[in-house]
Amino acid sequence: MLHAVIMAGGSGTRFWPQSRSRMPKQLLRLNGDRTMIQQTADRCRDWASAANTWVVTNAAQAVPTAEQLPELPASQILQEPAARNTAPCIGLAAVQILHRDPDGVMFVMPADHVISTTEQFRAGVERAAELVRENDKRLILFGVTPQFPSTGYGYIERGERSDNSTPPNFAVSSFREKPAREVAEEYLKAGSFFWNCGIFCWKAKTILQCIQQHEPDLYAGLMKIQQSLGTPAESEVIAGEFPSLKSISIDYAVLERADNVCVLEAPFGWDDVGSWLSLPRLNGADEVGNTVDGLFCGVETKDCIIRSTDDHLIATLGVSDLIVVHTDDATMIAHRDQSEQVREILATLKQRELDRFT
Repeated sequence: MLHAVIMAGGSGTRFWPQSRSRMPKQLLRLNGDRTMIQQTADRCRDWASAANTWVVTNAAQAVPTAEQLPELPASQILQEPAARNTAPCIGLAAVQILHRDPDGVMFVMPADHVISTTEQFRAGVERAAELVRENDKRLILFGVTPQFPSTGYGYIERGERSDNSTPPNFAVSSFREKPAREVAEEYLKAGSFFWNCGIFCWKAKTILQCIQQHEPDLYAGLMKIQQSLGTPAESEVIAGEFPSLKSISIDYAVLERADNVCVLEAPFGWDDVGSWLSLPRLNGADEVGNTVDGLFCGVETKDCIIRSTDDHLIATLGVSDLIVVHTDDATMIAHRDQSEQVREILATLKQRELDRFT
């Protein structure tokens, strides 16, 4: 069977002050009427039942996650006792799926990305699952055709095209780290690079075999968890074992080392919604460039991003290129050019022992 696995353990620090440790980016409404995790679950509904949809989140976010996804059984919301990156996250989901479905196929995706075309997304899901079923050793990645020379994404260099199917499927030639601007421009001109969007498809047993081959200590810890599943000791074993697992991404742990890794050209529109600057792309702007969500009065104000809550009015006069975000207990004002540095505010708050605002 095909299982949807939603990775929902991120902190979304660049969306402070609305994103907090207990209410991170994926639990916010940033685009449309539903939160990001709700939209992600909605996209899976046509091809994965609630019983085959899994969310992996951290213990602090489990309750609000369950509240936002009441259709999912409690057993489908897996709690990480500690943040250990994507390889342990995916491994935890894999052992759960394998326990129930020895031939299970995992379609893995982040909870906090925007996919603009649900029908095309489903087409991509179905093609990836078909490729895995044809060859159960395949590891399928999705690559997004770059729209601009991004320095914030990792890149996948594609090799030869594997077949004439649609969407195109390629061998992976290499993985590239987040590049400098001039390197990103070269990638864009080359036309043989994809953005690595962090969406994957493979069999649960295959990814565990790969972890066993390349990260045996991580595999050993996952096997201890697997042996406890369905027993009275399950929660205790996960609480004891998971925090000691190696913190490593699935890219470093497996994908950059494994054979038979393929990249499927994403047939859907994609945005990782990485910072407040994503909102004008997603939600548009008015005639003077302002993107507004909330009660706002702007005079001689342009190219600003404004977010407010409830009926709190934000008024501006004679300003431009600002990000202004109001919540019940905090307000942030920042220059648009420094949107990637919002996390520095959180670091400073912690230094000043103001953790209640993080």
